[in-house]
Amino acid sequence: MWIWQREQWPNFTWDKHQIEPRLRQVRLNQGILVGKVSAQSQDEKQTMLDTLLANIVHSSAIEGEKLNAFSVRSSLANKLGLSEERPFPTTEQTDGLADIMLDAVENLDEPLTLNRLLQWHEKLFPEGYTLFNPVIGGQLRGHAPMQVVSGRIDRPNVHFEAPDRARLDQELERFIHWFNESKQDYSLDPLVRAALTHLWFVTLHPLDDGNGRITRLLTDLALAQAEHQSVRFYAMSVGILANRKSYYQILEHTQKSDVDITEWLLWFLDTLEHTFASVLADIDQTVYKTNFWRHIDQTKLNSEQVKVLNRMLDGDFAQGINTSQYQKVAKVSRATATRHLTALVEHHCLIRSDSGGRSTRYLLP
Repeated sequence: MWIWQREQWPNFTWDKHQIEPRLRQVRLNQGILVGKVSAQSQDEKQTMLDTLLANIVHSSAIEGEKLNAFSVRSSLANKLGLSEERPFPTTEQTDGLADIMLDAVENLDEPLTLNRLLQWHEKLFPEGYTLFNPVIGGQLRGHAPMQVVSGRIDRPNVHFEAPDRARLDQELERFIHWFNESKQDYSLDPLVRAALTHLWFVTLHPLDDGNGRITRLLTDLALAQAEHQSVRFYAMSVGILANRKSYYQILEHTQKSDVDITEWLLWFLDTLEHTFASVLADIDQTVYKTNFWRHIDQTKLNSEQVKVLNRMLDGDFAQGINTSQYQKVAKVSRATATRHLTALVEHHCLIRSDSGGRSTRYLLP
């Protein structure tokens, strides 16, 4: 029995004793992230472009589709009114992806409607999108059973089956009504609401293709509404892609269970927190890099030394760099590499490890 066949569907329940402490921790880290990002003197539109680009590219990658990131970036830049030094040719698909992503995170007060969902789908699958798997964008799926399967054609493994077409219109109407009304439900935590949005819509699976991507757009909309701001500093699709295997496993487990979705909520909150942690690490790395160069007189360094230091500041050679590695990166002789590294130690750019000889490594202070 699938979850949508349960008598209690869609009245989800969860163990508050497990969820509420986890929720407080995620909320704390979300606040730290927003505070740290706000403290950085960054261009808001540029930050938004980078985040939305990551969301679009990674959301498609979850479904196995590799987008041209340069083309998507140029489409987003055009929509945001940003100029690019080297703009890349855009396509109807990348322009459409930019449109629906911006609609999902900017038009927070616009009610969700079936027409809005179908417009997203139409832009996700423009006419002539692919010859091998023609999908008609902008319409709900037909009457054929909607199943998620793997394995051989003669021995398929059915991971999930969606509600039949006869009840889909009613199910979608109920979901859309809940989504609009729950935004004002102050007894429902907004992050839990985002997790419910994700599970509920992907379970309905109302489209022939693109259900996962539309689901993640709705999740982005719910998360943006949770923060009451259009500029988002993180892309949850990055976290989902990094945990794609467990993502499909928890979905299958939940959709084959009853309406107690405690495990799904824990997975969702854990993934959200890992996403926050990744962005916080990037911010800390940027701050460290900025402070490092602030205390260094670059006039005393040559271009090879600056190149190697930037590589190390970007996270390469976390265990330190040795003479051979410096030689390869800087494309200099071994004698020159030794001389450059000695100078970097003298200028307090690097410190030398205690081990001597060929085992000597040079680390950032």
